[in-house]
Amino acid sequence: MTSDKAPVTGISPQPPMEEKPSLLARCRRRVFGPPRDLSDRRLFHNLSVMAFLAWVGLGADGLSSSCYGPEEAFRTLGDHRYLVLPLAALVMATVFIISACYSRIIERFPHGGGGYIVATALLGKRAGVLSGCALLVDYVLTITVSIVAAGDALFSLLPIEWQAYKLPVEAVLILGLTTINIRGVKESILMLMPVFILFLVLHVLLVVGGVFSGHGVVSTARESVQGFRSGLAALGAGGMVLLFFHAYSLGGGTYTGIEAVSNGIPIMREPRVQTARRTMVYMSVSLALTAGGLLLCYLLCGLRFEEGKTINAVLAERVIGGMPMGGALVALILVSEGALLVVAAQAGFVDGPRVLGNMAADSWFPRRFATLSDRLTTQNGILVMGVAALAALLYTKGDVRQLVVMYSINVFLTFSLSMLGMSGAIFRERKTHARWKRRLALFLVGLVFCVTILVITAVEKFTEGGWVTLVVTGAVVALCFLIRRHYAVVSAKLEELYRSLATIPRVQDRPCPPMDPGQPTAVILVGGYSGVGIHATLNAFRAFPDMFKNVVFLSAGVLDSSAFKGEDPLAIVRAGAEDALRKYVELAQGQGIPATYRMAVGTDAVEELEKLCLQAARDFPHVTFFAGQLVFQKERWYQPILHNETAYVLQKRLQWAGHTMVILPARVQ
Repeated sequence: MTSDKAPVTGISPQPPMEEKPSLLARCRRRVFGPPRDLSDRRLFHNLSVMAFLAWVGLGADGLSSSCYGPEEAFRTLGDHRYLVLPLAALVMATVFIISACYSRIIERFPHGGGGYIVATALLGKRAGVLSGCALLVDYVLTITVSIVAAGDALFSLLPIEWQAYKLPVEAVLILGLTTINIRGVKESILMLMPVFILFLVLHVLLVVGGVFSGHGVVSTARESVQGFRSGLAALGAGGMVLLFFHAYSLGGGTYTGIEAVSNGIPIMREPRVQTARRTMVYMSVSLALTAGGLLLCYLLCGLRFEEGKTINAVLAERVIGGMPMGGALVALILVSEGALLVVAAQAGFVDGPRVLGNMAADSWFPRRFATLSDRLTTQNGILVMGVAALAALLYTKGDVRQLVVMYSINVFLTFSLSMLGMSGAIFRERKTHARWKRRLALFLVGLVFCVTILVITAVEKFTEGGWVTLVVTGAVVALCFLIRRHYAVVSAKLEELYRSLATIPRVQDRPCPPMDPGQPTAVILVGGYSGVGIHATLNAFRAFPDMFKNVVFLSAGVLDSSAFKGEDPLAIVRAGAEDALRKYVELAQGQGIPATYRMAVGTDAVEELEKLCLQAARDFPHVTFFAGQLVFQKERWYQPILHNETAYVLQKRLQWAGHTMVILPARVQ
């Protein structure tokens, strides 16, 4: 890590002593990789991904839904297969419409247009937190449903008695993905890219083969027309419409991965908007052709469901199984499906922690979820996603149909809020846009599609898992409001407590004398320029009158998930930390005390502050450390989760190193 220091005359800094990493630290580095070097100016360019890699990492979520979305729609139609052709056309149209809507959202929100940000900006904080919580549950289920569908595809190759091992294998896959995502986004995408390409090539061949080996498009169209007439006589126009939209809605899992691109803009290479829109085109075209093509093949080949096999497995055996090397090709297709579904779980690990981090930065979740690991991944969020996905897997016992229902409800809740917000914004700003009617029509059509799927799925499948999604999402929303309320109460009490510190008169206008490293020195750890830091500074000198002749302010700028919204996040964090430190120096010098500051930028505040403290102790032999810490009158179990305890942790480390640290309480009743 790099650090910036204000120069101190006559001081010769000694290099910090290198400590041999512990066995646990060496094992962790071996598994997750070495820390990133923030001083590398190419770092953030190297971490970003171009459109093709973004398509692999994020578009795989959309493309992989063709493994279970069309199957559910086809299953719902039952014997009324004459509706498959219009259903396939509507599925493809829906993919293009929702993708076009999100392409416009990307333009409006160039730093990330996920459902949380869109709803918060256009519909207000309450709608934003609802959309954000729905997204979090959605991304957990993205991981689970993708892994379970992968297990279904892979175990379609095995005898039915092997199904007993499916659940443990799926649990191991979730744990493995959690580990590689902690290593970093780009690394995880590169490791899985060959799988994506293999899936794409094989399924193009499968769809083409299914079209040419089936009954023929013309004869199938005639049979569909005849079936339509028979169905109209049996069901009536209203019954047929209801059946059609029932199947269309329950196949809503087909569209679930589309939003991932707009939410993943921060990981994309500049120019991000163009990269994201290009990625959206790749995703929409590949998903529409694959999902629509598979539905057409199901109809042309007259497929029936078989126990222990996915419909795609049945299709592959029908189209390819009889060819030379057909068995090997069928196995390869199903392995590629299973592997791509594992890749699709990436969207949950990439975008889920990002949503969690954005909401944590806005105080809806504990703020520690916005922090990054030394690999620049939202490690806490990734762990939460992995554990929650594992819990969902065990609760549903790996039932992909139940998971798809739970998954689709929250996806289309988020979609609907985004479409509603954009429709309102376009109408309000209609005087500034020449083509506002066309854009409004696009979002209104998208809104109708999304609300239709949401309502039908929630009502029809309420007892089959829908209620679980609604209850869990509601509980997460309630938790967010409780956390936000706690932070607001604490902030208000601190503001009231330190209101008198807003303006402190200077007692000395002449320049301070130079710092003397041989004199007793107070080293004060501060964050942003706030009442807690000012209180700690003044109390350090009140508690030890006439003792300290120098003061050194230390601060660690923390690079969290919200910092990645700009072009140079390191410079943004550094500038903010330096600005606060200069204010503290001016405060001390205004009281006649020689002062300077030192700072570092990193992902772990404790580690960076420890390095700065030990260096300051070498430069100033007679040093005492001070830090402010929130202290609550009534201790609760959740307070350490919501508020950092940096001062306590650092005090123990400095005491072990033989230094004195005084914690000055900021008391909250």
